[in-house]
Amino acid sequence: MRIKFLGGTGTVTGSKYLLSAGTSNILVDCGLFQGYKQLRLRNWDKFPIEPAKLNAVVLTHAHLDHSGYLPLLVKNGFNGKIYCSEATFDLCKILLPDSGRLLEEEAGYANRHGFSKHSPALPLYSEADAIRALKFFSPVGFDSSFQVCAELTAEMRHAGHILGAAIVSIRSDTSRITFSGDLGRPNDPIMMPPEFVKNTDYLVVESTYGNRLHDTSDPLLVLGKTINDTANRGGVTIIPSFALGRAQELMYYIHLLKKSGAIPAILPVYLNSPMAVDATQIYNKHRRDHRLTSEQCEAMCHAAKIVNSVEESIALNQKKIPMVIIAASGMATGGRVLHHLKAFGSDPRNTILFVGFQAGGTRGASMIAGADAIKIHGEYVPLRAEVKQIDNLSAHADRGEIIGWLSHFAAPPKQTFITHGEPDAADVLRKGIEETLHWPCRVPEYLEEVELP
Repeated sequence: MRIKFLGGTGTVTGSKYLLSAGTSNILVDCGLFQGYKQLRLRNWDKFPIEPAKLNAVVLTHAHLDHSGYLPLLVKNGFNGKIYCSEATFDLCKILLPDSGRLLEEEAGYANRHGFSKHSPALPLYSEADAIRALKFFSPVGFDSSFQVCAELTAEMRHAGHILGAAIVSIRSDTSRITFSGDLGRPNDPIMMPPEFVKNTDYLVVESTYGNRLHDTSDPLLVLGKTINDTANRGGVTIIPSFALGRAQELMYYIHLLKKSGAIPAILPVYLNSPMAVDATQIYNKHRRDHRLTSEQCEAMCHAAKIVNSVEESIALNQKKIPMVIIAASGMATGGRVLHHLKAFGSDPRNTILFVGFQAGGTRGASMIAGADAIKIHGEYVPLRAEVKQIDNLSAHADRGEIIGWLSHFAAPPKQTFITHGEPDAADVLRKGIEETLHWPCRVPEYLEEVELP
C-alpha cells in the first residue's frame, strides 16, 4: 500500500488521504480546506488525481472538513461508492446540501454588493451538486468488514466525537492501516467514548488538541455565568457553533441550566439553523451512538426556538433584548452567524462566545487573539463585544486523552502519522507519543507520499 497526504497536514482542515494498493485508489475522507486564504485556495486547485480514477471514498464522519469536498469530487467525475456509517449518511443528507446552498448565497451576496474580486463570484459548488453527490453514498454498519475495492477491505469502530463518527481500519493482503478520524472524549456528556483498537501496522491519528489539556472546570458553570453576566448588562450572547454536534450539545446544556434555575427560564434562546430540526431527529434515530434517553433528546430539541427562514434570521438582528443566539459556522468562516456578528459585535454589552477549536486564519481565531475589528462581506466591523472561549466543551480528545487511547494498542504500529492539527499541536503530540509510548511517529507534509511496506 501507499498513502499520499492530500490534506489535514499543517492544518485541522481539508482532511484527505489517498490510499493505493495494486491498481486501486481510494480516498479516506474528502474535506474542505478552511482558514487561511492560501489553504482555502486549495479547494479550487486541480485535484491531485483524476476523480474518475478513484474507486471509492471512505468517510470517518460528516463534518465539512472531512466531507465537504465530495460534491466537487462528484461534479468533476468521481462515480464510485462513498462508504460511511448510517448516521454519517443521515447527517450528510442535511449538511452537504446546506453547504452548497450557503456557498450559493454567499456568492450571490458578493455579487449584489460588489465586494468580490471576481466578476461574477461563483460558488465552489451548488446545492444541486451536493444533492447529486448523495446518490453515491453506500452506508455500512459498525464492527463488520466490507469490501471497498478489489484489493482493500475496511471496518469501522465508534470514534465518539459526533453521531456516526468512525475509526476506520483498512486492510490489504499484506498490511493494515487505521485512521482515527476525529477522536471523541472518554467522558463526553452526550457521545459514547471512542472504541479501542488492538492492532494495526500503520496509524494516522488526529492532533487538533495535541498541544494542550482541556480545562478541568465545569463547562456548564462557565456557560451559565457567561450567559447571565451578558444578560444582566442587557446584552446578547452570540455563540458561533457547528450546526451538527456542537449545537445539540449546547442546547442540552442550556436545557440543564434552565431546569436547574442557573439561567432564567424565560431568557430567549434561538438556534439559527434551518437544518437543526432534522439533525435533532437523527439523535433519536441513532440512540446507540450517544448516551441520551429519548426524553433527554426531546428536552434538548425544545431548549431553543429554531430559526428557519432568512426573514426570521434578519429579524433577530433588530431585537434589542437579552437573548442567546446559536448560529453556524463554529469558526465564523461563513453562514448566518456573520450577520449577527455585524449586528451585535460593536456593542460592549454583548458577548461572542466560542465553544470549540478555532483554526488559524479564521475569524474566530482572529477574535480570540484580540482583534479590534473583523472583516465581514468586504467591510471591517469594529469589535467591542466581549470575546470569550470555553475550551473544554470541545468534542476532540486532548493530548492526554489521545495518548490514553493509543495506550490500549497491544503493540506499537510500525509508523504513526500525526495529522489534522496546527504545526505546534502535531509536533507536541509527536513528542508526547515518542516520550510516553516510545513509538516511531512523524508529522507528514502536504502531498507527501509514503510507501507502506
